[in-house]
Amino acid sequence: MNFENKIVVVTGGAHGIGKCIADEFRQRGATVVVIDIREGDHYVGDIAKKEVLEAFAEEVIRNHGKVHCIVNNALPLMKGLDECSWEEFQYALTVGVTAPFYLVKLLSPVLAEGASIVNISSSRDRMSQPQTESYTSAKGGIAALTHALAVSLRGKARVNSISPGWIDTTDTAFTGPDASQQPVGRVGHPKDIANMVLFLSSDEAGFITGENICIDGGMTRQMIYHGDHGWTLTL
Repeated sequence: MNFENKIVVVTGGAHGIGKCIADEFRQRGATVVVIDIREGDHYVGDIAKKEVLEAFAEEVIRNHGKVHCIVNNALPLMKGLDECSWEEFQYALTVGVTAPFYLVKLLSPVLAEGASIVNISSSRDRMSQPQTESYTSAKGGIAALTHALAVSLRGKARVNSISPGWIDTTDTAFTGPDASQQPVGRVGHPKDIANMVLFLSSDEAGFITGENICIDGGMTRQMIYHGDHGWTLTL
């Protein structure tokens, strides 16, 4: 998968999974344009602000003229029913759904032939822990946005999403139950997600659009009942 002379835009690309994605594209020859709320050698800004997205898109278009790949990766706020305010819930949805939609809209006029858009959802788009409503709603929203965009951009760009499970971004060597509970026997790594982003953005995935691919070590396929494998339910 060679991305020489390709322009790739990554939101939230200065840390964690986003940084790994950006680095993997760079290693394959791409020019990567990152926007992140964290300070650093990239475009710094909060994608929840309309004017920030507009200025960022304007700079991308002015400097590069076209875009081959967009990776909507920026992380929404995670708060739940007990503590999440109206404003915080709206902020999570803005970062997780509205901003990806608007960025694609702004950059759609300069999408190159064969362009790819990859949205980063979460396995929480289909399962939940308590008190995670803002994050879960945003991830469910971007998963649905994916197939809507795929239809609207038919013939212009392929649009897919990835739903990561537990991905460790701290280089921790997890052992014991944390690892063995996963059907694959380990916790995920950022490169597990980056590899799929690269594939979906390549010509090898030219017949794939509107899809969501869950990369979670099999956790969402694992049925758990009280008493199985030492699991107990405590309320």
